Amino acid sequence: MRTLLEKADVRIDGDRPWDIRVHDNRLYRRIIANGSLGLGEAYMDGWWDCERLDEFFSHILRTELGRTTQISIPVITTWIRSHVLNEQTLERSKSVTEKHYDLGNDFYQAMLDPNMQYSCGYFKDTNDLSTAQEQKLDLICRKLQLRKDDHVLDIGCGWGGFARFAAQRYGCHVTATNISKEQMTFARHYCKGLPVDLMECDYRDIAGTYDKIVSVGMFEHVGFKNYDTFLDVAHSCLKDDGIFLLHSIGSGAAAGGADPWIQKYIFPNSILPTMSEVTASAVRHFVLEDWHNFGAYYDKTLMVWFHNFEKHWPVFRERFGERFERMWRYYLLSCAGAFRARSIHLWQIVLTPHGMEGGYESVR
Repeated sequence: MRTLLEKADVRIDGDRPWDIRVHDNRLYRRIIANGSLGLGEAYMDGWWDCERLDEFFSHILRTELGRTTQISIPVITTWIRSHVLNEQTLERSKSVTEKHYDLGNDFYQAMLDPNMQYSCGYFKDTNDLSTAQEQKLDLICRKLQLRKDDHVLDIGCGWGGFARFAAQRYGCHVTATNISKEQMTFARHYCKGLPVDLMECDYRDIAGTYDKIVSVGMFEHVGFKNYDTFLDVAHSCLKDDGIFLLHSIGSGAAAGGADPWIQKYIFPNSILPTMSEVTASAVRHFVLEDWHNFGAYYDKTLMVWFHNFEKHWPVFRERFGERFERMWRYYLLSCAGAFRARSIHLWQIVLTPHGMEGGYESVR
């Protein structure tokens, strides 16, 4: 184990911020048996620590070690299940909202920006999270070429941040959908008085016709078996001259999948798509106009979320407990390290039903 870690410039009981300190020697056997799931659970149990988890994961994932240590029974089982079984049926899709998104709106308000954006900020020429998230929202609006008379469909609207922004800044009429009760309760108050219709429904139940469609940070929860269905719905709801923007985390691997620890503790039944999987489903109905990868900004976003979480943790300690704190720290910092290593990405994909006449001008 020591020799393998040294290939990633990580030392056991070293003195650098990304070195690990082992408190229980059962850690090694647990990692061998369960790979990344064992590593994460051992951290939650206090078997090891690291001053800078983000740097530890960045070091590991930049090397061959990061790929080889992903091969374990839990990883293989997760990949097979997600590609053979439908893990995101109407009933099973609710598990992620109950386990993750319904933790409490006050908890997420303490961690996120004022626009309640739980997705990558656009840190172009700024280091401020609030500015980066406003820039992200405006970037989406400009890519969609929003006009005042547009009726926009927002699939998986979160706390209503995009719907509110588009309605306020661009004067659009927005229909926003979600299945999280906590988020929809917040969104109803947040968007009150604006031309925003909120629908608590699954994407498979959406009907109507819209000028523009957007989906931010929801495609990761759709599942491999439902990519075609999701894009069928988007196509059937979009006008012939409309624009659809899909904003999603994506896998840098040739075969998509999900980390077993993330699936078990953070996002049940989630899976990261690959470029080939997205395009294979999209080209059935759409012309791919633009593909923008700014995943490097997700590293910055997650680090700010982490510092906000640490700052406000004393308020939530009694509610959630120490094991949750270690779990959440591991979640935020391991993901930051993965984006820093460029092993996962953030994509904004612009699609149109027939291709824009004269071509689509990319917006950055």
